[in-house]
Amino acid sequence: MKHKVFCPRGSRNQTSTAQDWGNLPHHVVLQIFQYLSLVDRARASSVCRHWNEVFHIPDLWRRFEFELNQPATSYLKSTHPDLIQQIIKKHAQHLQYVSFKVDSCTESAEAACNILSQLVNCTIKTLGLISTAKPSFMNVSQVGLNHGIQQAKRKESRANKDQCHGLRELALNYHLLSDELLLALSTEKHVHLEHLRVDVVSESPGQTHFHTIKKSSWDALVRHSPKVNIVMYFFLYEEEFEPFFQDETPVTHVYFGQSVSKAMLGRIGLNCPRLVELVVCANGLEPLDEELIRIGERCSSLAAIGLGECEVTCSGFVEFVKMCGRRLTQLSIMEEVLIPDSRYNLDQMHSEVSKHLGRNWFPDMMPTW
Repeated sequence: MKHKVFCPRGSRNQTSTAQDWGNLPHHVVLQIFQYLSLVDRARASSVCRHWNEVFHIPDLWRRFEFELNQPATSYLKSTHPDLIQQIIKKHAQHLQYVSFKVDSCTESAEAACNILSQLVNCTIKTLGLISTAKPSFMNVSQVGLNHGIQQAKRKESRANKDQCHGLRELALNYHLLSDELLLALSTEKHVHLEHLRVDVVSESPGQTHFHTIKKSSWDALVRHSPKVNIVMYFFLYEEEFEPFFQDETPVTHVYFGQSVSKAMLGRIGLNCPRLVELVVCANGLEPLDEELIRIGERCSSLAAIGLGECEVTCSGFVEFVKMCGRRLTQLSIMEEVLIPDSRYNLDQMHSEVSKHLGRNWFPDMMPTW
């Protein structure tokens, strides 16, 4: 197909030499396609045979996000069913980075699991199950991923193992995490996880039941994938933390998005020896000295910590930093939550912490605007 490019009115040549867009090199068209949305890319592929060939180049199908929303509950657009079937039939073997973004309907989550069950003979390295509203995957209580929707959790785990050949990254809601899934990921020789992200979310106090993962299942995963980073994001109410970290858990990164109790932080220090990073949004009014010192003493890999509305005495904070020393590459705490005591005022604490870190350090300041 040829297009004539017109020059501005009044120029000597009203038209330029015809430009044959259909003969652009593959790599140029490929570069252009990567900037287009999927819908525009599909439309462009119908321009000519050459562009259609580029449209099916595997490099364009390494990464794909399925958007699944119900018209009655979401204003977001969904991936067209015909396009989903085309991807399953023609491009499943090319997919490496796959995510399912769904709305709050259980039907959308079930559709995501159904699509995943059809992605056979693929080499998915990254898999994400994302809810854009409330965590709808929590409502999919019995979904099999092997042959459509099944009624057994064990089949769900096997399907994850079989169809995520070569899986390196996995992100999912805690409700989908199970002992069977961890054991399945631990027995597949082609699966060596590098990154496991788990979102632990509650909608309202007492409305969500959280199960417990066995220590033996965690241990099996770490034996099989010893370098795996296990990242957990918590958005729970204080009374809902009871099932977590009662036994040793190989989590490496923990983020608390809501207030967390002293008892929970105490269990972190006792049962999370692989901990690398800890972020606590808020705590009660009691100082966290004992809990911090325990974490510094027992979590020998800890390199980053951030504390929001959490009170700590200056002496307790200095003792914590002294235990961790220069391995603390990131240290963030508001000056307003540090409590001067008989041993250190704020200025003395600044100096002592800087000495143990081997660099100048100052606490964060609360914005005044």
